[in-house]
Amino acid sequence: MSDSRPIGIFDSGLGGLTVLNAIKKIIPNENIIYVGDTARVPYGNKSAPLIVQYALQITQFLLEKDAKLIIVACNTASALAISTLQNDFDLPIIGVIAPGVNSAVKLTKNNNVGVIGTNATISSNAYQNELIKISPSIHTLSQACPLFVPLVEEGLLEGPIVSAIVEYYLKNLDLSRIDTLILGCTHYPLLKPAIKQYTNNLMLVDSADSLAKEVHLILKNNSIINNNADKGKQDFYVTDSPSSFANIAKSFLGYSIINVKTASIS
Repeated sequence: MSDSRPIGIFDSGLGGLTVLNAIKKIIPNENIIYVGDTARVPYGNKSAPLIVQYALQITQFLLEKDAKLIIVACNTASALAISTLQNDFDLPIIGVIAPGVNSAVKLTKNNNVGVIGTNATISSNAYQNELIKISPSIHTLSQACPLFVPLVEEGLLEGPIVSAIVEYYLKNLDLSRIDTLILGCTHYPLLKPAIKQYTNNLMLVDSADSLAKEVHLILKNNSIINNNADKGKQDFYVTDSPSSFANIAKSFLGYSIINVKTASIS
């Protein structure tokens, strides 16, 4: 049996497109519906109850589009809303935190791992708790980088402003101690060149690839994989400014997208 129902992916804005890219590489025949909550980005400076509310609303929207599996491609929503979503809805729902943590545990040689993310993700201790759960000997250093998401959403990925902001945040981490740094936000991989410039030889962990492999496994184990040989199609929805989203999305995807639709989600 082949299941052509779409995979739903949602994020506060553009960052989840890094996850979409990874999914397409591993399971290119899957149909995907992507929702960017551009009217309410960023999530990282909002309260936990509000983020849970947003996540519930978008999940309901994706269910109405007949999604067979939902990926919470936003680290903040994964940290604060994933357990609520998994309890409230009867379909596979996966976040980005556990796959990133699993990758970091495999990569670190000295058990000192850094985590950067939004205010909400860092203050939730979601990464720290997950790391300790998997490997109690790991020591975690963390740093909130609230301006990284606005930079990416504006398409500012390099240059003196970006370098100055990267340095402003990362100087607070003891980079001499850690050997692995988790990019705890799906927006951050777009800033990899600027981050690498400052962090030199640190291993940078982007959870998208690990997440895509886990999604493939879930689809197979639940017998909901799409066996159609044709390439899957992607539908894009945003809650505001579809043309702006389409313009900047090219930086994430490497190709232009058209017909970005506006979703009424509330």
